[in-house]
Amino acid sequence: MPESNFVDYVKIHCRSGKGGRGSAHLRHAKYQPNGGPDGGDGGNGGSVYLRGNHNYWTLLHLKFQRHVFAEHGGDGGSDKCHGKDGKDQYIDVPCGTVVYNAETGKYVCDVTYDGQKVLLLKGGRGGLGNFQFRSATNQTPRFAQPGEPMEEMTVILELKLLADVGLVGFPNAGKSTLLSAMSSARPKIANYPFTTLEPSLGIVSYHDRQSFVMADIPGIIEGASEGKGLGLRFLRHIERNSLLLFMVPGDTDDIKHEYEVLLNELKKFNPDMLEKHRVLAVTKCDLLDDELIEMLRATLPGDLPVVFISAVTGLGMAELKDVLWRELNSESNKLQKITAEDNLVHRDKDMSSLSSELTAEGEDEIEYIDEADIEDFDDSEYEETEGDDDK
Repeated sequence: MPESNFVDYVKIHCRSGKGGRGSAHLRHAKYQPNGGPDGGDGGNGGSVYLRGNHNYWTLLHLKFQRHVFAEHGGDGGSDKCHGKDGKDQYIDVPCGTVVYNAETGKYVCDVTYDGQKVLLLKGGRGGLGNFQFRSATNQTPRFAQPGEPMEEMTVILELKLLADVGLVGFPNAGKSTLLSAMSSARPKIANYPFTTLEPSLGIVSYHDRQSFVMADIPGIIEGASEGKGLGLRFLRHIERNSLLLFMVPGDTDDIKHEYEVLLNELKKFNPDMLEKHRVLAVTKCDLLDDELIEMLRATLPGDLPVVFISAVTGLGMAELKDVLWRELNSESNKLQKITAEDNLVHRDKDMSSLSSELTAEGEDEIEYIDEADIEDFDDSEYEETEGDDDK
């Protein structure tokens, strides 16, 4: 079985660059025996940034990039020469990527739109050379500052698909068939459960050249919030959807019960998801007559729009588009830009099991610090001075 190209979790060890040390050089020239201090400042270390890129839709390009190290700043030199600043490192990620600390599970940051830059680790500031410490009372300072140390962190990048409409249903409910009928997406369709093993996105065209994005999520089964089936890993993709489209086949014994089971799984996973607008689509209705449809409609919940559809014959498809568009653009459910204040993003998680799983995927344990890469500072040559913070 070929490996899936949809990767929504990666673990990366990131490290910024340390600042270069300042120089404590004293100028000695043939005709200037007491030239005084001329030590230059050290260069700033490079920082690590996350950058949103709409050309990516999975984290596959980062799966085997286990380390991201920014460049260290160069040391200051004589004649007031400034050290070279370290080169920044940018990690391009798809829009909708959330970052967690792999060790603590704490939320770190979020990337939601194309071109957005988020500082992950700041590079160390370069130390000041002795030229900066000259004064009337200390005309020959023989000390300089060391550069600030680097920062490092092991992070887990988690992708949550950004879509307007998320399809929620049990396996074989017709989600992939609906997505292929309403958009140009071509997800795998077959007559057996768990045909969809990874999320798919499709753009649905509407009147006047308008459109919205629909996401097909792998089927949810009862107990998915407890880790059964595939639902637990992909339930988080529904968190970012503005509207949830529940899909239950028309030949089900109890449509209302199946809808309530799906709703309960979302509630167990994240109670805040119940605040989203919902639409119920009864699928595979090409075998039902009008009288039976009206009988079924009377048994369904009255607090949400219900549409009877058949993706094969086209029954109710135009009506479903109208309902989805109306709900997406209702005053109480205006599409809004996701911000850092979104409580669906700020939930801290227990990343211990996932961190071990990602490390065990045929990859070596991360070696956090390369001893050959770190230079030992001789603290005896440098002193802290008042007013350093102001510098």
